[in-house]
Amino acid sequence: MNFRDLFQIHQVNLSVAVWVGFLALFGIASDNGVIISTYLDQSFNRRQPKTIADIREATVAAGARRIRPAMMTAATTILALLPVLTSTGRGSDIMVPMAIPSFGGMTLAIITTFVVPILYSIGAERQLGNGLGRKGDDAAVSSK
Repeated sequence: MNFRDLFQIHQVNLSVAVWVGFLALFGIASDNGVIISTYLDQSFNRRQPKTIADIREATVAAGARRIRPAMMTAATTILALLPVLTSTGRGSDIMVPMAIPSFGGMTLAIITTFVVPILYSIGAERQLGNGLGRKGDDAAVSSK
């Protein structure tokens, strides 16, 4: 069977259905970011990292701990959209354009599982460098 016929690859105009698909994609991608950043907060509160090496270690540990739930969210979304993408019955003229951005975007939204911990680590390292990361430690602020 032809790949273009199977997945109904044809010109898709930007319609309301496509924008709804983008909104669903943004919601799921931000949910993955929240899953990871919440555990990063918990990990940092529990470990209280005092050096850059401690910050990076806590970030890697928290990211490794939450990679599975984020990947499961992305995988279930991608798998759930396969029947929608291959549908030909009633309503498929609306559902297929709605599923295209979500399906394609979820394959790229997996990047959020790597970007969120990196940005969190950069922010924590900057706070530590500015003396904001050490609560009650006046020696770091007075030495500058």
